[in-house]
Amino acid sequence: MIQKTSLALLVFLFSSLAVLAQENDPVIQAILQESNDNSQLKPLAHELMDGIGPRLVGTPQMEKAHEWAVEKYTSWGIAAKNEKWGEWKGWERGISHIDMVYPRVQSLQGTQLAWSPATPKKGTTAELVVLPTVSDSMAFLRWLPSVKGKLVMVSMPQPTGRPDYNWEEFATKASFEKMKEERDEQSEAWEQNMRNMGHSSRSLASALEEAGAVGIVASYWSQGFGVNKIFSANTKTIPTVDLELEDYGMLYRLVESGQKPQIHIVAESKDLGVVPTFNTIAEIKGSEKPDEYVILSAHFDSWDGGTGATDNGTGTLVMMEAMRILKKAYPNPKRTILVGHWGSEEQGLNGSRAFVEDHPDIVEGVQAVFNQDNGTGRVVRISGGGFLNSYDYLGKWLNSVPREITNEIETTFPGTPARGGSDYASFQAAGAPAFSLSSLNWSYWNYTWHTNRDTYDKIIFDDVRNNVILTAILAYMASEYPEKTSREKAILPIDGRTGELQEWPTPRSPQRRGGLD
Repeated sequence: MIQKTSLALLVFLFSSLAVLAQENDPVIQAILQESNDNSQLKPLAHELMDGIGPRLVGTPQMEKAHEWAVEKYTSWGIAAKNEKWGEWKGWERGISHIDMVYPRVQSLQGTQLAWSPATPKKGTTAELVVLPTVSDSMAFLRWLPSVKGKLVMVSMPQPTGRPDYNWEEFATKASFEKMKEERDEQSEAWEQNMRNMGHSSRSLASALEEAGAVGIVASYWSQGFGVNKIFSANTKTIPTVDLELEDYGMLYRLVESGQKPQIHIVAESKDLGVVPTFNTIAEIKGSEKPDEYVILSAHFDSWDGGTGATDNGTGTLVMMEAMRILKKAYPNPKRTILVGHWGSEEQGLNGSRAFVEDHPDIVEGVQAVFNQDNGTGRVVRISGGGFLNSYDYLGKWLNSVPREITNEIETTFPGTPARGGSDYASFQAAGAPAFSLSSLNWSYWNYTWHTNRDTYDKIIFDDVRNNVILTAILAYMASEYPEKTSREKAILPIDGRTGELQEWPTPRSPQRRGGLD
């Protein structure tokens, strides 16, 4: 009983000392006051998501966002620039409109996919056909000429438009299990048929295009009410559109029942040729150790089904707001505090990989990188990233953050390095201490990640403000830390597939000519 009481007392004392340190630190108090009393998150979110919109690499909206960010930083007295690192296929989304015109008239919910070719000016009207069930690739080749002049539906029709959680709430257990079993059987049959055809989704689109199809109609349901993933087209001259589950299923059933439905597609996109790609870089110069860096990291680009609010508008807002507040509360940092808003993360971490490759001097001087990406929620997980001694410094920095924030966070030390996923992986691969500030889910994977519903209204501003406070304090503590952080790597666990120790990831070069080669 005495030992338990002593331990509890010790924990209480450490906690009390941490609170006292926070209360006595004028920089931390200034960060808290500015974050809570003068937050700029909502106006920034409105300007970025509502005003500029989605930020697909290669689009005018992406370029406008880079220019906007530089203007914002400059207005706050922070030096900023757009740094070119490559080129991309330029493209601009135009009006998308899709209507069923036979056997009756109905406007449909859908859009063209990223980098989709445009329709003719008056649109494309054609009959829909579905993929055949074939025994082998020769049977598919015999069918292929029949697509000439047709629109081809290339996605499996979903057996239900209700998410599993809705079934779990209302269905009987037997009915739910029956639905899942039938869906699994349908999915396996669909995948087997694709293998029989001898095509992947990418090569299938090309084959249909070459055979004379006038368009591709897909539906990538995201397992939530009214939500689809919106990615890129794999066609060069004909449009590719995505229809929401409800309309796609209706059309598919009409085809199967022999009613030969027709739709009219207008897709007014523009091919803009070759355009430059950038990272936006801003910095508050260090007063004592300017060649050592605390880096705030978030990718700036997005897919363009919605407006990129939670992927990664919220991460962008966190880093911009943290920099704004640090400039006011901590204008003369010991180390340089640099922020990177990376381009083309969605196509393979290209912006951050280019920065790491182009700036070995900065990477060598990294004290810490703090990256935020996965959604609007408050940070709930931080890993040591495989750096053996990361707890020694990261644990101390976290101790200066208010308890109401850190109480929500689960830490893992030393953890393991990432092999992709987000931009901190680019720095970890180069041996720089980089950490992911990983967020609470908020139905991210089904409802907002790369979907048509990733919009301003999904932002949880209280959680984002907490993340601003966390990031700003971590940046301050990392800048003031008396020692250079250790880069010693932990021994990684055994790879379950090979039975060998995992190796540290190695840096990868970026794709610098996207969609052009």
